[in-house]
Amino acid sequence: MGELAKLQGLGPKSEKCLNEIGIKTRTDLESVGPVKAFLKLRNECSTKPSLNFLYAMVGAIEGKHWAKIAKSEKGRLLLELEGYQELEMLLKAEGVEIET
Repeated sequence: MGELAKLQGLGPKSEKCLNEIGIKTRTDLESVGPVKAFLKLRNECSTKPSLNFLYAMVGAIEGKHWAKIAKSEKGRLLLELEGYQELEMLLKAEGVEIET
């Protein structure tokens, strides 16, 4: 078990998925950010993440249970995620290559 699986809310399966996209440490996760990590997981990981995974990543960084994150920050996270998705669509429509 690596560093990520030791964080609250993340286990070996979560760690494996995050490792697949190059996130190996808490510092990596903080640098990329949970929303961008979620998008990378969705686009690049063999197992597609649920929104609970997004909440778990935020909780892991903040040291809180994912359910508390879902309850208190759900709206903000969903708006941020939607913003990234809209930007992706606009850039793709203009033929701009995007890296997640």
